[in-house]
This record gives sequence, structure tokens and C-alpha cells, in this order.
Amino acid sequence: MTNTIKLHEIAHARAGDKGNRLNISLIAYDEKHWPLLLEQVSAEKVKAWFAHRGATHVVRYELPNLNALNFVIDNVLEGGVNTSLNLDKHGKSNSFRLLDMPVQI
Repeated sequence: MTNTIKLHEIAHARAGDKGNRLNISLIAYDEKHWPLLLEQVSAEKVKAWFAHRGATHVVRYELPNLNALNFVIDNVLEGGVNTSLNLDKHGKSNSFRLLDMPVQI
């Protein structure tokens, strides 16, 4: 039997920015969930998850010693800190958006 849960139940996230590029690290709370992150949180899925923000390209980096994934997402910050009118110009709240993604466990 599988259950649908949100990523925030098994992982935490950190975000950073560089221009119009957002970087989100997704870190499993427990190493037993590392394989689930690898299997279900792909670059393609993250790109689709952030499509409403205009994501055009996503690269996923695997950090197995940390049980973490790092995603670099292009064009989601509406130009970045110096040009965006967003309240969250650095995109920190987008880490919470990623943690709302459903996965099967």
C-alpha cells in the first residue's frame, strides 16, 4: 500500500539565488528516505512544479553523502534581486513551494 505525503514530511530545504537563477537544496531528514528523493524528485518534475513561475531549465545535482539533492532552476525570479518587483526577491519562499510537492511512500 502506498500513501501520498508532502516532501516536508521527509525533508527540509534551503534556497539561494544568483541573478534570475534559483538554487534549492532538498535534504532528507533520515537516510532511509534518500532513495525516495532520488526516484521521485527529478529535474523534469521540479521544472513542471515551477512552470507557473516561468522555469525554463532545471539541473539536479546529487549529494549522496549528505542525502541531499540540489536543484538549479533558471528564470523563476523575474529578473532577480535588482529588477524584480516580487516581495521575495531572493526566492526563499520557493523552498517551501518545493516542500509542498507530493510523493508516494
